[in-house]
Amino acid sequence: MGRTCVGRINLVKGEEQLGRTGDLVNKHFKLILTVIVFLFLQWLSDRKKRALQKKNVDVRRRIELIQDFDMPTVSTKIKVSKDGQYIMAAGTYKPRIRCFDTYQLSLKFERCLDSEVVTFDILSDDYSKIVFLQCDRYVEFHSQHGRYYRTRIPKFGRDFSYHYPSCDLYFVGASSEVYRLNLEQGRYLNSLQTDASENNVCDINPIHGLFATGAAEGKVECWDPRTRNRVGVLDCALSSVTVDTEIDGLPSISALKFNGALNMAVGTSTGQVLLYDLRSNNPLIVKDHQYGLPIKSIEFQDPLDLIISADSRIIKMWNKDTGKIFTSMEPEHDINDVCLYPNSGMLLTANEDPKMNIYYIPVLGPAPKWCSFLDNLTEELEENPESTVYDDYKFVTRKDLENLGLAHLIGSPLLRAYMHGFFMDIRLYHKVKMMVNPFAYEEYRKEKIRQKIEETRAQRVQLKKLPKVNKELALKLIEEEEEQQLPRKKKQKNLPNILTDDRFKVMFENPDFQVDEKSEEFRLLNPLVSKISEKRKKKLKILEQQEAQEQEEEEEPEGKPSDAESSETSDDEKGWVEEVRKQRKLLRQEEKVKRQERFKEDQQTTLKPQFFEIKAGEEFRSFKDSAKKQKLMKKTLGDRLKLEEKLGILSVSDTTVGSKQMTFKLKKSGQQKKQQEAEKQHHLERKQLRRSAGHLKSKRGRRGPF
Repeated sequence: MGRTCVGRINLVKGEEQLGRTGDLVNKHFKLILTVIVFLFLQWLSDRKKRALQKKNVDVRRRIELIQDFDMPTVSTKIKVSKDGQYIMAAGTYKPRIRCFDTYQLSLKFERCLDSEVVTFDILSDDYSKIVFLQCDRYVEFHSQHGRYYRTRIPKFGRDFSYHYPSCDLYFVGASSEVYRLNLEQGRYLNSLQTDASENNVCDINPIHGLFATGAAEGKVECWDPRTRNRVGVLDCALSSVTVDTEIDGLPSISALKFNGALNMAVGTSTGQVLLYDLRSNNPLIVKDHQYGLPIKSIEFQDPLDLIISADSRIIKMWNKDTGKIFTSMEPEHDINDVCLYPNSGMLLTANEDPKMNIYYIPVLGPAPKWCSFLDNLTEELEENPESTVYDDYKFVTRKDLENLGLAHLIGSPLLRAYMHGFFMDIRLYHKVKMMVNPFAYEEYRKEKIRQKIEETRAQRVQLKKLPKVNKELALKLIEEEEEQQLPRKKKQKNLPNILTDDRFKVMFENPDFQVDEKSEEFRLLNPLVSKISEKRKKKLKILEQQEAQEQEEEEEPEGKPSDAESSETSDDEKGWVEEVRKQRKLLRQEEKVKRQERFKEDQQTTLKPQFFEIKAGEEFRSFKDSAKKQKLMKKTLGDRLKLEEKLGILSVSDTTVGSKQMTFKLKKSGQQKKQQEAEKQHHLERKQLRRSAGHLKSKRGRRGPF
């Protein structure tokens, strides 16, 4: 009814303004339509929910503790009042706050705000005094009837804490200052000046009142509110870096929570939670969420000594003394805030989803008094586990029925047809099985004995059959495959093994493919081959001895695995450069020895002149032809052409190297000869008919002929 009234108010306002101006008709008409459509869609979704409850048994069995426990779009913060009666949640859109009454299990009231809520706190035991820090630097104070007062802080705020003895509100945000607002005097007091550029979170110890701020630089500063002096600084960024953690960037403080008088938990933006004793600078324990996401919330569960830490993806519960994981929850949507209901095992979460989740874990504590029936439900679920439809039936195929001799039962009520087989009563199946195979127990016993023997054999030395060719290469590939099977932190792709690939089968069968380890190329590419080959040779000898023993004896002898594999890999890495130098030195010495041997051979050999005979009918003229050719190259192209015409169609010339050059002219056909003669005659006739211009003279006598 409340939502319907809101819709009517909007309709009335729209009608009033329709009469005032004609320009706003379309705008308000659209507003009216959106309100009607919103109400209709909401009603339609409820109707669909009711229809789904009628059809689906699982939906009908779900428990909705609080009616309409959700937000229109997203919920950002959630808190419980001190008396435990009211649950307050902030969300969007539009920015609003909702209060749920746990005694009535329904919505108490809803208030819309001008801007989004960064965080809020309940100052009273119920909902009568609430403070909201908004994203536009405003601080709003609400009472039972609504907004009471509104003020503004100088910088954008990120968190605040309330100091009850002095009635001071401490605001931290995008500034190095901590602003103090006294609610008794109603004015700002002198701010606290920190060494940080920005402060993200803050908290006040409820026992001795120590005020702590978490900085963007990864430090926590502790202040005494009585003297307004800093009493200590913790460098959490340095302490969060451990051997097992990998951190990208500087960890800033994203969550802070006190527990008791001495313990404090700090959450970082890189996903670590540090538990401190205030008397020590070093953390007691560092817990990594392994996701690299900022810690959103930290809660303490004192009865079981647990810490509940949450980032946007997962909620982890772990022991604060040992760091051992108790349990974890990974919701479907991202988490914005987590609240532990006081003195119970119930968790409330604000998510990036309209629905706010409620988790009940009986191990953490009892159910709250307003939903005490949850304890009875969980006990009934543990005592009476629900059996599925086919728990008392055995699925058998047609072949199984023929083996059991029950094929004649097909079509009778004793068998229920299902997919490619049948369901039959499990008691009938066991009776028939015992009648058909009375020695089933003996077979089962033998199978168990065989499994035990295989387990004991697995502890012995596993023999590996190596190929005849390239044994050391095969052993190297087997070692690499074993290293890939070991669990590692970084995920690596499993590469295919050459031994099992048929394409490389010949490499381990044909001796032509044997790797020559003494070649220069192999030694330069594998400088540490000498050490590794010695280890592999030892291993090969051990494997050959084991194979020989296996052939002699019937059973495989027991023994411990060889320690040849456990070599000092660190020594190999350190001696890499030295081994490369040794190999190069050896290669130089070998080359020097080879040169000396060649030099001795050259000294021993005596050189004698060799004579060659020229074939009959040929003359030695290479030097003359080379001199002629040099003279010919100095002449012009026209002179060379004339000489070639004089020499004839074919001309042969030798070079200094001994090769020959040959130029020739092809014989012309009769038609080409006739055409050439006709052209010559034509040119002669043209010369005879041409008249010279020598008798022509210009007017000026001094000039020459035209």
